[in-house]
Amino acid sequence: MKALTLSKKMSAWFAWFIPETRDMPSRRYDLDWLRVAVFALLICFHIGMFYVQNWGWHVKSQYLNGDLDKVMLFVEPWRMASLWLISGIAIRFVLAKVSLLRFVTLRSYRLLLPLAFGVLVIVPPQLYFEMTANGDLHTSYWQFYREFLSLNSPMFEKYRYGIFQHINGNHLWYLQALWKYSLYLILLLPIFNSAVFNFITAGFFKLNGMLQIALALIPIAIIQLSVELDQVRYPLGFLFLCYGYLIGWNSDFWAKVTAKRRTLLTCFLINYLLVVSFYSLIFMGDDPALKDGLVGLAGMCCYALQRLLGLLIVLGYAHQYLNKPSNKLGYYSEAVYPFYIVHQTIIVVSGSLLTQFSLGPIFEPILLFIITIAGCFASYEVIRRSTLLRPMFGLKQGKAFSPQVINVGYAVAAMLIIPLAYQSLI
Repeated sequence: MKALTLSKKMSAWFAWFIPETRDMPSRRYDLDWLRVAVFALLICFHIGMFYVQNWGWHVKSQYLNGDLDKVMLFVEPWRMASLWLISGIAIRFVLAKVSLLRFVTLRSYRLLLPLAFGVLVIVPPQLYFEMTANGDLHTSYWQFYREFLSLNSPMFEKYRYGIFQHINGNHLWYLQALWKYSLYLILLLPIFNSAVFNFITAGFFKLNGMLQIALALIPIAIIQLSVELDQVRYPLGFLFLCYGYLIGWNSDFWAKVTAKRRTLLTCFLINYLLVVSFYSLIFMGDDPALKDGLVGLAGMCCYALQRLLGLLIVLGYAHQYLNKPSNKLGYYSEAVYPFYIVHQTIIVVSGSLLTQFSLGPIFEPILLFIITIAGCFASYEVIRRSTLLRPMFGLKQGKAFSPQVINVGYAVAAMLIIPLAYQSLI
């Protein structure tokens, strides 16, 4: 009897972590397509980072463009916000279908194992070419890598800003942060899933659209104004992850954002002109008083609004036009993580080598784009066929194994990811 009572108490306790499944759709193809599209945009953005003159990056081309940053401001505010929000929605879908323990276990293996493999195998070439370009390295890659595996090597004295000293995630920071913030989100689920909070959010989604945007904008603006520029992506990422979970499959939100997509686009374009004007005249200007005063504050608020407007636009247009199945969607959805993991290393290595040949400001970026996309596809074709590589890139195993083999695999993977998990949380 006591065991039965305890079981009921445990079931009631875990119920706090299960979202309401009423009106939950079986599949949201638009979110799958949008995830593919935003990761593709991320690859193009990082190619642009190789050429933009006014923004720092790991390596640079000899052909820098002083106006490219204005173009990239069209997507920079909302590109990562979209990924975080889609991840939050996905977490709500998953938690409605699997137990909390299974969610945490699968999340850990599918995020931290690729991160561990990435920081040891995929990312080091980026550091090698960055240090070489900075004049801090004059050795072969193999000599560099032997030193790289030593946490106390004096070679990396200027580069100790990684997960383990100089062993850094670089562009894979998103995997580490997504794992950590998924755990943080779980701690908030008893609040987010409570009847009171659901009543409040239901009322919020029925408010006037302009008032909704204003209320959602307040936390974004506060974070953007109070956190250092090089750290702001982390609290903003967690905020948009929470926004995504709360949005979920709320019919009022999706109906409104789809119906108002053209109005949102108009507002976005007008605000983009304001953001570019503030950026060019104030933030790139020579008067620090303007930058730190009310004018600068207005510019930062416009930039915060641009994050939200861009995000709402892509959600609205995707829901209107992409919420339909396709034979190609499965292929591209599975390719997302492999593309994401390998693309920046391809850009850094290929770009560093290409720019030495003085191919010109037109031919070089075209060739770099072709090499990057071809390299991503070629890598994916190898990865998807490899039993060993698939889990290293966040993919499910396509082959059935015996329970003994599976348990050994999980044990080996656990030994790799536990130190990384510990380091990520402290």
